[in-house]
Amino acid sequence: MPKEKKEFLRTVPPFSLLPSEVIDGLLLKIKVKTFPAGAYVFRQGEESLDTLFLILSGSAEVVAINDKGDETVVGFRSEEEFFGETGLTGGQYSATIRAKEELTCLLIPGEEIEELIGRHNNFAGYVTELLLERMRSLYEEIIHEQSFDANSRVETPLFRKRISDIMSTPVVTCRVDDSVVSVSKLMEHKKISAVFVVDNESRPVGVITTADLVHKIIARSVTDYLNVTAGMIMNTKLVSIPSKAFFAEALLAVSKYQTKHLAVTSREKLVGIVTVADLIKTRSTGTLTLIHDIESQQDIEGLTAIGTETDNLLNALVAEKAPVQEILMIISEFHERLTRKVVQLCEQEMVKMGYGPPPVEYCWVNMGSAGRKEQTARTDQDNMIIFKDHESIDLDYIQGYFLKLAIMVNEGLDRCGFAKCPGNVMASNPQWCKSLGEWEELCEVWIGTVAKDPQAIRQLTILLDFRPVYGNKKLADSLWKNIIKLYNNNSSAVTHFLTQDDLSARVPVTMWGGFSTVKTGPHKDEINLKNSACVHIVNCIRIFALNSGITETSTFRRIAELRKRGGLKSDEADFIEASFETLMMFRVRENLKKVKRGEKADNYINPAHLRKQEREILKGAFTAVNRLQKLTGSTFTVVWLSK
Repeated sequence: MPKEKKEFLRTVPPFSLLPSEVIDGLLLKIKVKTFPAGAYVFRQGEESLDTLFLILSGSAEVVAINDKGDETVVGFRSEEEFFGETGLTGGQYSATIRAKEELTCLLIPGEEIEELIGRHNNFAGYVTELLLERMRSLYEEIIHEQSFDANSRVETPLFRKRISDIMSTPVVTCRVDDSVVSVSKLMEHKKISAVFVVDNESRPVGVITTADLVHKIIARSVTDYLNVTAGMIMNTKLVSIPSKAFFAEALLAVSKYQTKHLAVTSREKLVGIVTVADLIKTRSTGTLTLIHDIESQQDIEGLTAIGTETDNLLNALVAEKAPVQEILMIISEFHERLTRKVVQLCEQEMVKMGYGPPPVEYCWVNMGSAGRKEQTARTDQDNMIIFKDHESIDLDYIQGYFLKLAIMVNEGLDRCGFAKCPGNVMASNPQWCKSLGEWEELCEVWIGTVAKDPQAIRQLTILLDFRPVYGNKKLADSLWKNIIKLYNNNSSAVTHFLTQDDLSARVPVTMWGGFSTVKTGPHKDEINLKNSACVHIVNCIRIFALNSGITETSTFRRIAELRKRGGLKSDEADFIEASFETLMMFRVRENLKKVKRGEKADNYINPAHLRKQEREILKGAFTAVNRLQKLTGSTFTVVWLSK
């Protein structure tokens, strides 16, 4: 090959990132081809040539053909740019490439690109960023175009609104040394229920509500109230939110922290206030009243209808084009609030039945998608109980009490729409209701026997997404600390067998890059996005998180922590995160459609029913899953353990 071709390749990224000797070897395996002006390099819908085309000279048009057969030029490629990267995983081309003028290209085999990705990190990072950029572009386009019918009328895209657009300002404030009498007169004059306390720099340091005045002054019969200052009775655990935050963040904050008043700040200074009433007025659907509805219920019967309302909230969030991560956070928070209320009501019922209050402190814990905060539609229950060890109270008595409580809670959750787990992974099963000491001993057994007991792998996979929901959360924290300590003593074996377990199944794509669908039965020609794709991201990211000592359970949060700690390279983390968000978007969308048709939400999707762009983005997500599995295998599979 002429020297100028070699020098050309050395100047074009990502090939310019490769060592000189690697480029020399690559030049022996690539071809040069010229296309006359107007010639088609390949057409939309044709089978992939598994080749990357790098333009030496000339230019090309990227042409898309819609379902009516109309052609539209959607882009151009010129010298030093390449095309055909989307066909490297096989399948069919999603667009046509046509020579705008005489076009000369280097033709690089796809297998060579795959090998370079596996061996050279900088090269892989560049390609990953390219795929990520393309996936995000398609994702944004699909989200922009999609239209969903909400169960209630949605007037505005709320999730594009910032808090600065809905906050009340100026804020009525007082100082720490102001008297309570002056504060109460101010509240009466302004007809408000809360006053923020600020320091000399206008930074919020506390909040005083009418409830504080009643509980801390009147109820305690304080006689020298004239000497009481704002600083003495203010609640310092105020919840603040930046003015540039979006509506969803405010919605999540009032739900998570059970507050009615949010301090809006800019550069740490108080600039506004947002109340639950403000959010309800902004949101015409009124679903924020769910917070009050859940807390005000006095029995399980009253909670059963609220479960349906959370489904309506999900529908509205999707209709408003809320980001997937915010949908998951908000829906999970409402589901957890509902769960906590069920547990509280069942505790009260235990007292009424003569069993008394809990004999020791305990923690109700969620696992599975609920533990990862990835629930959308109400799914099967996966839960457990950790109760405190006690030397003087009989262990059987303690466990017996909590098993009775758990039976009631599991039944109550079932009535609220969270079906009982078919595998009986519930706190009402003695295997999932134990003292902290018993859990620590059992985890030691599971971690110590992963090499010879497949069941230990199954149990660990279930357990390692556990997250406290109600009760003494320190018990769950202690168990996590113990698990991390046990893992550190057996890290090679645990990660090896967890990895092997996930790699026993692969992403549903054919050797030619097409979708591998179910062949027979009621789901013929479909793919289960949860079991065939999402689960691999969940499993692999869990392994990386465990290896880094991360106790976060949300897959998105785990990815964020891994990126922060260097457990995953930033470009890989971005690609995986975008792919997981894409897969979850498809799952939420398709499940909502099925529920609206009166069908069961089952995570199945028929690729043939998707538009071309949607198939392309789904294929890109599968590519990321496949790469993550390979990365996990190469990082954590230990050769000597597999012999």
